[in-house]
Amino acid sequence: MSVASGGGASSSVAERVRSRMGRLSAGERKVARALLAHYPSAGLGSTHELAGRAGVSAPTVVRFVAHLEFDGYKEFQQALRDEVQERRASPLTIPQRITKDDLRAVSARVFTQAVEQTYASLPDEELDKAVDLLADTGRHITCFGGRYSHLLAAYLDLHLRQMRPGTTVHPQTPTHHSGFLLDVGKRDVCVVFDFRRYQRDVVDLAVHAHGRGAKILLVTDPWLSPAAEVADLVLPVKVDGPSPFDSIVPATAVVESMVAGVLAKLGKQAETRIREADELAGDITFD
Repeated sequence: MSVASGGGASSSVAERVRSRMGRLSAGERKVARALLAHYPSAGLGSTHELAGRAGVSAPTVVRFVAHLEFDGYKEFQQALRDEVQERRASPLTIPQRITKDDLRAVSARVFTQAVEQTYASLPDEELDKAVDLLADTGRHITCFGGRYSHLLAAYLDLHLRQMRPGTTVHPQTPTHHSGFLLDVGKRDVCVVFDFRRYQRDVVDLAVHAHGRGAKILLVTDPWLSPAAEVADLVLPVKVDGPSPFDSIVPATAVVESMVAGVLAKLGKQAETRIREADELAGDITFD
């Protein structure tokens, strides 16, 4: 049985841009940064408008689009318009991909492809920078997400707090925002999880934290949460799963990669803290 892509199997324009960034000219990199800073809306205007945003000439925009392997600016814009529709997708608009008869085989294939594609488009330097931020014990880490992605925030925080001090998961209740809004500042790193049908309150928290000088590490889908406009680091992950619901399997894999990286970077410091935490917890498991 064939598996519908649901918009996640092919590369997004943002992924194409990131994968080719090192091969672009200085002017084309300006176009790339302007596009990613206001994605995808910056690319939906004319070539002159995008050129104006980037501070380059219109021909530079045309060359940039050609480097992305589009047959002209119209095809580039159509790809962005298609992504706008994919960003709005929900379980009601994505078709069911499998039946109970092929559940195991198709699930294994979809999850494997999604994880492989996620890592293939994830630059080493971005992941390394994310680990450096999370391992910096001079910074306070706050993780937060939306209705479902909050699970990833809590999962990352549960691991980080075993390895280093100064890490919290932000509560989802809006009435608990005031302390965070007042206290967040330049020594903070906010790890934000936000996926399509993006949540306004999550984006607003990221924007506020950025405005007060915090570093923003965003984990999002290939179509990019609006929080990408203020993010210092963006880790896009695939969301393909066997059901019409977006999957957090690739995102969980990236979270665990960051955990592994932090443990490796902190070394003995983290090992000592984990050992002491276990001693304080006492014997809570069965032999």
